[in-house]
Amino acid sequence: ALYDYYQRKQDDTEDALPPFGFEWKEIPFIIEIDADGRLVQIEDTRSGEGRKKQARPFLVPQGVKKTSGIASNLLWDNAEYVLAIPRKVKKGQKKPDPVRVLQQHEAFIERIRSLPEPAASDPGIVAVLAFLENFSCRELMRLSVWKELRGNPNLSFRLAGESELICQRPVVKDSIERLAEKVADSKDKGICLITGEERGISRLHPAIKGVWGAQSSGANIVSVNNKISGKNNAGPTPAFASYRKHQGFNSPIGERPVFAYTTALNHLLRKGSPQRLQVGDSSTVFWAEKRTDMETDVVDIFGELKKDDPDRQTRKVTTLFKSIHHGRYVGGDADTRFFILGLAPNAARIAVRFWQVTTVGELAIHIVRHFEDIRIVHWGKQAGYLPLLLLLASTAVQGKEKNIPPNLAGDTLRAILEGCSYPRTLLTASVQRCRAEREITYP
Repeated sequence: ALYDYYQRKQDDTEDALPPFGFEWKEIPFIIEIDADGRLVQIEDTRSGEGRKKQARPFLVPQGVKKTSGIASNLLWDNAEYVLAIPRKVKKGQKKPDPVRVLQQHEAFIERIRSLPEPAASDPGIVAVLAFLENFSCRELMRLSVWKELRGNPNLSFRLAGESELICQRPVVKDSIERLAEKVADSKDKGICLITGEERGISRLHPAIKGVWGAQSSGANIVSVNNKISGKNNAGPTPAFASYRKHQGFNSPIGERPVFAYTTALNHLLRKGSPQRLQVGDSSTVFWAEKRTDMETDVVDIFGELKKDDPDRQTRKVTTLFKSIHHGRYVGGDADTRFFILGLAPNAARIAVRFWQVTTVGELAIHIVRHFEDIRIVHWGKQAGYLPLLLLLASTAVQGKEKNIPPNLAGDTLRAILEGCSYPRTLLTASVQRCRAEREITYP
């Protein structure tokens, strides 16, 4: 379903997902150079104030999976790789190894040098290599952004007078896409579980980011512990090497489908996503087989009340009630397949808390049924339809959201969306809260 969603978004002119071999990445600083590789300026792309500054996202070649070893991205990376500037550390922290920093910088240059023709002869690539061979740290130290560069931010390159990054120049972009295809085809072949076709199988899947509580660097849904140990795979087979298949070959998915499903999921989980809902420890995302208002309506209905539009949730629920009472969901999308995925953190991996395939019409009926079930007489100025978080917080200690038991939040949301009975733990939490409070009020 995520693979299909990626294909659907490829045709979206306003919000298209990146092509194979690329990703959207926040790049705080852009190194602007002329055709001879001379530094023109370093542009700060961030907006906002203080610690809330946010960098502008750019389409760049897909990053490598960082480990303890040296692995460089193509035409973008952090300041240690790009400029050989050791990161500034706090007192008591171990200082970066100067030799390793230089090795990282050399790896960054070598990655660019390895680009095939015609990209290697592109004026942008020639300018970047000229800059990397001739720049001096003393020149950078005179710039106002020097202290920011010591924080090891991500950087990329742009030719003076152009709006796109050098990695987005047509010849360079085409070469990167071809290179990604070539690498994918060179992998060991197998039958892809998504497409059913014989493809080069991905050994390691890109990390999924944005799941609350998981590692900030990302975690995996599909992940097998290690390679088969022993010379020539001799000796006993580890339990995680089913049928002597190691890593990604335990659940074979082609390189392109892997890129598609991980890119789609990271898009749904991104910061500020209108299709993402956080309830307890469950990060839940919603999408459909074709564009429908329900993809975002369900988040408006169950999410936190927006300060700039507190009546938004009430309007959405009211519209939903009217559409159901008229016998169909507004917009004629009742038969459109709808997908709900709930994810929870589990160390370096991600646990699938729940997965539901329904239709827009069935989901609308379940949501309306939930609000009818909890309807109660209240004062006119109080919320007509209780937001889920406010409802659950009223059962928690001190009425605070942070005290909502993680399983209770996820189980309640799942029960609502599936049209099932509320979890027994919701009754237990409600009774306990009533016993602890002398006065029971409408939330």
